[in-house]
Amino acid sequence: MSTSLEPFMLSPAQMAQAAEDAAYVKATSKPLKSFLLGLTAGGYIALGFVFYTTSQVGAANVTWSGGAKVLGGIVFATGLVLVVLTGAELFTSSTLTLTARASGRITWGQLFRNWGVVYLANFLGAATMVALVYAGGVWHNADGAWGAVVLHSSLTKVQHGLPEAFVLGILCNLMVCLAVWAAYSGRTTTDKILAVTMPVALFVSAGFEHSVANMFMVPLGLLIKDNAGADFWTGAGLVPADFTDLTWPHFLLHNLVPVTLGNIVGGGIMIGIFYWTIFHRRRVEPAERP
Repeated sequence: MSTSLEPFMLSPAQMAQAAEDAAYVKATSKPLKSFLLGLTAGGYIALGFVFYTTSQVGAANVTWSGGAKVLGGIVFATGLVLVVLTGAELFTSSTLTLTARASGRITWGQLFRNWGVVYLANFLGAATMVALVYAGGVWHNADGAWGAVVLHSSLTKVQHGLPEAFVLGILCNLMVCLAVWAAYSGRTTTDKILAVTMPVALFVSAGFEHSVANMFMVPLGLLIKDNAGADFWTGAGLVPADFTDLTWPHFLLHNLVPVTLGNIVGGGIMIGIFYWTIFHRRRVEPAERP
């Protein structure tokens, strides 16, 4: 029988401290460690999008389409669950390192180095999954309907206006960082899974924009669009001309850049700095006291 006197769950103040401590560890880790953990995070989020895509095949024929989106959000949460449980480093949750900077525990150089290394690693991890999914022919599943979901999802993402993409990025990482923050309260695997799943399901089903997830979905859509043969387009019932907006410049400039900036605001400031401001207590030196 356990004799631990520790509370079953952390209090909100303890969660804030745990988040700041985790941010400090991330920002002060060796770059190689951050890079390797970033590779896995990019891959795990990509796998979550693979699960999401599979859940949406045939969803256009479902009367209750909102339910299909919710289901897609729930299964997509698999990616962030894997990130949390394995200690992988995801750029969107790494924006919380702003809390450690606000406390003066890390420098701006350490913060931006961590962000840069993890962002690049996430992109490479996602790109690895793009290559594997494409080479494995997964996009041919269901007579091309699987690839059609990728194409339609990718097209939607690059057609946002810049302000819209930025705001959708804010909303997304508001939920992602809330999910990660809430996971600090749990003491068991089940606790953490439950804490992560519903906030992620909310952002996915509502169509908010996640920079790392898009590093998988849109490049895969581009690869399919540029290389699929006539048999794919015919089987999927699609016309290539409908996807002329799906280009690399549109992805990078109309989606990835504004969404990334929005993710920083939504997670780093609206969650990290907001809760840091509430729970951080400045230590007053005796000489400063009245």
